[in-house]
Amino acid sequence: MRGARILLVDDEENFRRSLAIMLHQAGYEVDGLADGQEALRCLAGEIYDFVITDLRMPGIDGMALLEEVKRIHPESLVVMMSAYGSSDLAVEAVKRGATDYIAKPFSSDELLLLLRKAEERERLRRENVLLRREVDRRHGSDSLIAESPAMREVLSMAGKVADHRTTVLVTGESGCGKEMVARAIHQMSLRREGPFVPLNCGAIPENLLESELFGYVRGAFTDAGRNKRGLFEESDGGTIFLDEIGDLQPSLQVKLLRVLQEGEVRRLGDTRTIPVDVRTIAATSKNLDDEMREGRFREDLFYRLNVVRIEIPPLRERREDIAPLAGHFLRYHAERLGRSVASIAPEAMSALVEAPWPGNVRELENAIERAVVLAEGGRVEAALLPIAPGASRTETTPSELSIKRATARIEAELIRQALARTRGNRTQASRLLEISHRALLYKLKRYGLD
Repeated sequence: MRGARILLVDDEENFRRSLAIMLHQAGYEVDGLADGQEALRCLAGEIYDFVITDLRMPGIDGMALLEEVKRIHPESLVVMMSAYGSSDLAVEAVKRGATDYIAKPFSSDELLLLLRKAEERERLRRENVLLRREVDRRHGSDSLIAESPAMREVLSMAGKVADHRTTVLVTGESGCGKEMVARAIHQMSLRREGPFVPLNCGAIPENLLESELFGYVRGAFTDAGRNKRGLFEESDGGTIFLDEIGDLQPSLQVKLLRVLQEGEVRRLGDTRTIPVDVRTIAATSKNLDDEMREGRFREDLFYRLNVVRIEIPPLRERREDIAPLAGHFLRYHAERLGRSVASIAPEAMSALVEAPWPGNVRELENAIERAVVLAEGGRVEAALLPIAPGASRTETTPSELSIKRATARIEAELIRQALARTRGNRTQASRLLEISHRALLYKLKRYGLD
């Protein structure tokens, strides 16, 4: 909580002022008020990371204020102060939702240590909430398996960009593992201790997506009964992953561009901006070059996102990954479902490797999960797989009929071979390819090649 906001409530003016000065010097943003009634009026329109309140005050006392704060802003941390300290009071305050209790008089070091410990506990709590959400959703089946040269190249690129704050654009067909690559970048980065917050931009209506991304203040719209942090604030110190960025509406593209440029967000209905330290990774299954030409995607946002592009090949182009992926999904779903299915029959594995997989890794996982459920013996047989008889890599899927995509794949592969043959000398490679050096540089950037 860098620069956390504190609401300080105490009816002793000199004490309140001196404490506010000390907290301000320690890097906190502090508002000081004299009683609980003033505090409630302030909390109706503001949100604070901490509320530090005296226990005994005229009118609304500290305990009553504590209950109201936890009702209005349950995410705010409340610290109780009192000159009438006793263990009973401390226990009662914590029971009612206080983060901690400190007896007057106290030193500045005592209070600062208490606040820093509370900040760390809250950071861990939020991170654990996000982790539990992901564990419940997938329980580890997102392991990034890279046996093929193409995926090893993807992982190599991910490792190179991991420790830099620069934005990354991950492209590829639906189901090919774009979120897995984004998670790998986060886990290899210096931000690994911070949160990883994913959002599918195409899964939420436009009117809800804005408040989800940027948050809102109380009264911003009809149902806004309290202040709410957006996902950019929740991602502070970590990574936000914006999947299907190509589905983002133009009005939100402008606001996203501002966040990327300025490093700050403004909640709906608010007049102030909030600085955020967030690394953004975006992904899309759409061709953003085409979207720009059609006027559906802003050119300035594209170039802001496309600093580094990582293109994930479809599963049919990296068949070396199919067997290890199938084995991983078999172990995961057998354990999850409590099934004693331990292996895949050779003819079944052959069918898996030869299948076209238009749905990519997601389709493969679904096929394995289905087979684990239906298996009657200890292994998966070919008959249990939802693959049409005779289906093989020679069959053409709808996406493979695209001349534009096929040309791009051929170009990228020829460039890889030319660079390998010339040991990375781009001038010599451009001569082999019979294109200009400038054209080669453009294509290297376009295909995310090193």
